[in-house]
Amino acid sequence: MDEVRVVLFGVGAMGRRIAKFLIEKEGVEIVGAIDTSKDKIGRDLGEVVGVKKKLGVEISNDADAVFSKAEADVMLHTTTSFFRQVYPQIAKALEHGVNVVSTCEELSYPYTVDETLARKIDGLARRYRVTVLGTGVNPGFVMDTLPIALTGACQKVRAIRVTRSLDAANRRVPFQKKVGAGLSLQDLEQKLKKREITGHVGLEQSMNLIASALGWELEDVKVAPVEPVIAERRVPSKVEGGVTVEAGQVAGLKQSGWATKKGRRVITLDMQMYMGAEEYELYKIEGIPPINMKNTPCMQGDLSTVAVIVNSIPKVINAPPGLVTMKDLPIPSATPEDMRKYIKE
Repeated sequence: MDEVRVVLFGVGAMGRRIAKFLIEKEGVEIVGAIDTSKDKIGRDLGEVVGVKKKLGVEISNDADAVFSKAEADVMLHTTTSFFRQVYPQIAKALEHGVNVVSTCEELSYPYTVDETLARKIDGLARRYRVTVLGTGVNPGFVMDTLPIALTGACQKVRAIRVTRSLDAANRRVPFQKKVGAGLSLQDLEQKLKKREITGHVGLEQSMNLIASALGWELEDVKVAPVEPVIAERRVPSKVEGGVTVEAGQVAGLKQSGWATKKGRRVITLDMQMYMGAEEYELYKIEGIPPINMKNTPCMQGDLSTVAVIVNSIPKVINAPPGLVTMKDLPIPSATPEDMRKYIKE
């Protein structure tokens, strides 16, 4: 087959990282780029991404025009975390017969947000014979797909607990600000009230994805409000231009979610994101046999998100039409060779 033709919708920090990775891969061609930022519209994608050559792809805010010209196989979508906001962007791609892989956290299991809208997306995808997937490193892999895979070695599963702890000092500056690093407790509380800081988006989706894979009917799914982590010592950023947190300031956030079945807690997800945190992922499956596994340091968010998105391209193209989740696709795998080798003819 010809090269896999990709349109990028969103050329922010994540979109640029994805673009750079795609440029390096064989069997893939970026044929369009969409963004609404005035400082990007009309510029060559190569210039915005920061590569040393023009790519011949002009960033546009006219999605219809881009899709009409591009004849794309798939859109890689990186705009916002919230399903209702991305619905029209996703729908536009589907109406042009383009598959979608999106980093929208709520799209990883959108039925918990708006089942009617999720059914509309599924219907559109089936009508135009394309596939839609919401994924990433978290949600999409670390706290849902990977623990689902681990249960494959269990005869019985009674409960699952996943903890992800990451050091915000290692992360890019926007992430440090996203977790409130360097703020006073009062300032953080104000930003939480205004929803300028929201904490992690996706715990509810991850729990429902796990339950769906295991056939569990959950009675209750709860996500606790974010809690501040106050620095006990000075913690400098490990990235250029980052935040230095002083003792007594907000170092970051932690948040938990849990789900119950027959009056018993069966899924617990703990998320810790703060400057100076120990980095690890911990998996505890109470079952026969039990599974206890620790990964340290934890998976790097940006690098792993780019990998999951790009590696999902052939699986989405090969999948039956409709709205799918990670549990509906073959097990995740890298695509280190020419992308065309992974596409069914």
